[in-house]
Amino acid sequence: MNFATLLFSIDQGVALVSLNRPEQLNSFTAQMHGELRSALKLVRNNPEVRVLLLTGEGRGFCAGQDLGERNVAPGEAPPDLGQSIEAFYNPLIRELRDLPLPVICAVNGVAAGAGANLPLACDLVLAARSASFIQAFCKLGLIPDSGGTWLLPRLVGMARAKSLALLGNRLSAEQAEQWGLIHRCVDDDALRDEALRLARHLASQPTYGLALIKRSLNASLHNSFDQQLDLERDLQRLAGRSEDYREGVSAFMEKRSPVFKGC
Repeated sequence: MNFATLLFSIDQGVALVSLNRPEQLNSFTAQMHGELRSALKLVRNNPEVRVLLLTGEGRGFCAGQDLGERNVAPGEAPPDLGQSIEAFYNPLIRELRDLPLPVICAVNGVAAGAGANLPLACDLVLAARSASFIQAFCKLGLIPDSGGTWLLPRLVGMARAKSLALLGNRLSAEQAEQWGLIHRCVDDDALRDEALRLARHLASQPTYGLALIKRSLNASLHNSFDQQLDLERDLQRLAGRSEDYREGVSAFMEKRSPVFKGC
């Protein structure tokens, strides 16, 4: 399927979705939101896809919202930004969090505003050494959205979250790794290869079970201890009925490499 603002391909079980408005630092428009939603629907509905890799073209990952769609001329009524959040950003973040397969994000260059929080909704984030994360909302009189106010304190702690959100300072990829905001910082020229290597590795694994791991860890952030124990029981029951579990045990007993199918 061809898109105007995205590059989309599927190979070896990996769906590669790349934001493709490089001259605008891949900032979001209504069209990009619509196309990204369509791409994620294709990913969810295609049984051959076992991993999603999200990245950006050009010198930046994503500069957040394209402010050209949000400019307010003198005398005009202010826009309803809440409606924009409800229609576009919240569904996107929920879809990435709920997608029943591993989601990798490869951050190249600047990730600002919503573009800084979009990767945090993914499961594993790699960032080029020259990349940076900027909670730019405060510079416009706004609050961090796209899950930022929920994700940041849980990933880096409240003190660092407030520093990022209130000051809007640039956070380097190396510092982001040290703070636990991302999985790994890699050299710029190795980012795409490293991300694809990781994606292909995950695509060869028991991805049905990986989806259950993702589901259980996400739920742990709001479950009580007893609720989490019950969820572990329920999800382990599902995992034990999978073909991948049967194959994993058989391969172990037969001392051979397993061939997982993601089901």
